[in-house]
Amino acid sequence: MRCYLEITLIPNADINRHFLWSKTFQQIHLGLVEMQDDQKRVPIGLSFPEYKMGEKFGVLGSKLRLFAPDEAALTRFDVARRLSRMSDYVHCTGIRPVPDAVKGYAVYQREQPKTSKERLARRYAKRHNMDYEAALNSKVELSVKLEAGMKYEKTLMSYSEMPHQTIPTPFIRLKSLSSSNTFCLWIKKSEVENSNDGTFTTYGLSATATVPEF
Repeated sequence: MRCYLEITLIPNADINRHFLWSKTFQQIHLGLVEMQDDQKRVPIGLSFPEYKMGEKFGVLGSKLRLFAPDEAALTRFDVARRLSRMSDYVHCTGIRPVPDAVKGYAVYQREQPKTSKERLARRYAKRHNMDYEAALNSKVELSVKLEAGMKYEKTLMSYSEMPHQTIPTPFIRLKSLSSSNTFCLWIKKSEVENSNDGTFTTYGLSATATVPEF
């Protein structure tokens, strides 16, 4: 990765950071979908330079970097045009070279927690060829932890009734391009010693390809 640009979110009293992440990332994702090849791979990878994980939860911060192997890829992406309607709420830098000296490298990948009731309902709907809302409210046999300290027990309830289980990984709430359903894109960061070239998904994430940290 030789070039990058940086986007900074500018929340205000009327619009919070979570809403800005949703709107900004949705446009970034749409742009990456347009750039994908036949294998749904894109040359642009993302990083979150203010990403932090605490004991109970993580945060993405307010910055997003787009990396590419050359300036042409970022020029073709044209981030200013894609975020033009949000010009009062985001600041985009020009394309810059990646510094020669970096702190290290990181992998940003999608995490799909098995405990998400929304994800479980979507899978149930797909398996039974039914509407998502119907699946979310259908009575099924689930293994849940009814009280603190108890073992998991099977009980009959809907996914919507499942007890809330905290997932510490930070996420961005997005709308599916295919179904228009809202879902959470959990983003996991792993620091690594060496760089590893590769391509990225239409979310700008990868399980193996690295982006530089500086």
